[in-house]
Amino acid sequence: MIGHIESYDPDKQTGLIKSEEKHYTFHLDDWSALVPPESGDDILFEAEGEIARKIDLAGAYLAPPKAVKYKYVAAALALFLGFTGLHRLYLGFYWLALAQLAFTAATVGFGAVWGFVEFVLIITGNINKDAKGRPLK
Repeated sequence: MIGHIESYDPDKQTGLIKSEEKHYTFHLDDWSALVPPESGDDILFEAEGEIARKIDLAGAYLAPPKAVKYKYVAAALALFLGFTGLHRLYLGFYWLALAQLAFTAATVGFGAVWGFVEFVLIITGNINKDAKGRPLK
């Protein structure tokens, strides 16, 4: 069957799939894709009553991810506002951005060094993906 993930709880490793106005529950043990499930993913599965089994992403999602974020925007944010973690926020690493801001506040500005190091890592291509694993443009 074809459906999409309505919700997924990573703590409980369970979720809900909707297909043709019916709902099916699933557990991560029945998930066969290499990436974890996310709400909104289109999937293929086999139904056993109200339980989904042998769940996999639909074919369109098996294509390589397309770049959405710009490398040079992330680099400029890291160089000029790196102490705030804004470049990590731009790339979708929310907790890391918060940690970087807290580090800067706790060390009275030494977080700027962290931002500069990450500027160099972005420019050299060592940081080359956003939080969802998509390459940078």
